[in-house]
Amino acid sequence: MTRRADLLESLAAHTVILLAVCFSLYPILWVVSLAFSGATSLEPQVLPIPVEPTLEPMREVVGATRVEPDGGEIWLFGRQLANSLVVSTATALIGVSIAIPTAYAFARFEFVGRREGMRLLLATQMFPAVASAVPLFMILEALELLNTRTGLVLCYASTSVPFAVFQLRSAFEAIPEDLEEAAMVDGATRFEAFVRVVLPIARPAIAVTFLFAFMTAYNEFILAATLLDDERAFTLPVVLQRFIGEYDARWDLFAAGAIVVSLPVMLLFYQVQRHMVAGLGAGGVKG
Repeated sequence: MTRRADLLESLAAHTVILLAVCFSLYPILWVVSLAFSGATSLEPQVLPIPVEPTLEPMREVVGATRVEPDGGEIWLFGRQLANSLVVSTATALIGVSIAIPTAYAFARFEFVGRREGMRLLLATQMFPAVASAVPLFMILEALELLNTRTGLVLCYASTSVPFAVFQLRSAFEAIPEDLEEAAMVDGATRFEAFVRVVLPIARPAIAVTFLFAFMTAYNEFILAATLLDDERAFTLPVVLQRFIGEYDARWDLFAAGAIVVSLPVMLLFYQVQRHMVAGLGAGGVKG
């Protein structure tokens, strides 16, 4: 009876898991079907399988071009993809580079204003992005940085630092100080112990923090839509939104664009997946 009960329990558990997987994958299947069906309207289907598959929506999205005033032609989608990748990568690099020494200082040293500094960083996370859109627009307009990658990177990097500091501070606190002290006993300076001992151990947490910062900038829409009005400077979330108009919606192009936009993130996830569990665990444990 025990073996039969275990078998039934296992069968029930696997059935629930299978249903959960199907439920989770159904929207993805629906988007893929819409992208390759060429349908411009949302037609309800129980099993979303294209009747006549076509690559035309994908060609129209990826092959988008623009004729310049001088008569030249540019690959518009390629430029917009480059905008998203450059802005997201620069944001993650700048944010994590600033957050690493900041988080280490908060984790290891006692100084005046330490607690107040952490509270201030926490307070910055309580305001939605839309609350800062108008002030940022005025600042970038005064600096002549509207419709530029530089202006967008500055805005994104400033918002990514607080989260990165919180994530990395917890990771540094989880690393025993005895390891650094042992290195310094062997003649290493505090900086050398930090570089040679702490950073290699914290590498998974740093990789995950970089990934989160990259994804946040890559998927951000509100600030990008506010600060950019030149289609040559658009990032991919703004491009996707332009397929859905007030009186006309090209859902086939939206679905095709969503698939293309997801590919860089999927590749990045694949590269850092081995760091995900270790990094999240390190960031969630306090010593």
